[in-house]
Amino acid sequence: MPTFVRTLYRVVYDAVFHFVEDDGFAMASHVALSTLLAVFPFLIFGTALASFLGASEFSSTAVHLIFDTWPEAIAKPLADQVVQVLTIPRGGLLTISVLAAAYFASNGVEALRISLNRAYRVPENRPWYFNRLASLGYVLMAVLIFALLSIMLVAVPLVLNYTREWVPRLADFLNVVFSWRIYGTVFLLLAGLLILHLWLAAGRRRLFDVIPGVFLTLLCWSLGALIFAYYLATFANYTATYAGLASVMIVLVFLYMLAVIFILGAEFNAALMKFKVRRMLFGRGAGTPEAYRQDADKQSEAEAATKLRR
Repeated sequence: MPTFVRTLYRVVYDAVFHFVEDDGFAMASHVALSTLLAVFPFLIFGTALASFLGASEFSSTAVHLIFDTWPEAIAKPLADQVVQVLTIPRGGLLTISVLAAAYFASNGVEALRISLNRAYRVPENRPWYFNRLASLGYVLMAVLIFALLSIMLVAVPLVLNYTREWVPRLADFLNVVFSWRIYGTVFLLLAGLLILHLWLAAGRRRLFDVIPGVFLTLLCWSLGALIFAYYLATFANYTATYAGLASVMIVLVFLYMLAVIFILGAEFNAALMKFKVRRMLFGRGAGTPEAYRQDADKQSEAEAATKLRR
């Protein structure tokens, strides 16, 4: 068997085995439920803060950016409910309900942090209050990014229309620019995944250490969304089982699938680092069977120490 194929088999086997051994399916359930519970508080807090900053189109921008990449059968029921919630008038920015919404939104970030720590096989040595403040910081950063994009949604069309009027030769290029929303969503997904893998979990990782799992996650998310949409259209009948809760259960199952893929992407990165695949491909004097065995032994000792600390 060629060395590359044997190494790939070891990486995939190690990632899947560690995912199952470390309660990956239970962690995926935790991430899915926490994400669903965090969506509404995040949008409520974001709408209040964005209104304070003058970004009146925040809610529609956030809804599109969050749900545009989901299959329509899954996204539409939840998006309709989100729009109804966001149209309810609320008080000022620093009300108890809005601050509570920010806190509950950060619970989704905390779930992602715990799952990434397990996937990357690292202990959490940072104080709990530091982690909570960091999670709130991620929520605030996401709100500011969405607010900026909502302002651009108003300003950019005006600029483009003015340019189209005075420079008609740019019409084709401007038509492409007008369709930036889906590209912007994909870019935000990519940037968000990189940030989570690099800095949310404990320990240190380099950009090239996390890129393989991030791209694998995006690819599997795309395929999974298509397969799940086909499953809903062809076989599934959640209404017969869950009645009025069918739309919520569909979203929850879909988020569970996304969470499994997300954690497996981190497990894949951890396995690549365990077997020093990057060093084998780009380094010198690496990639020998003896080097693999030594690196695997060291990683196994580190994992055993991590489990003892838990």
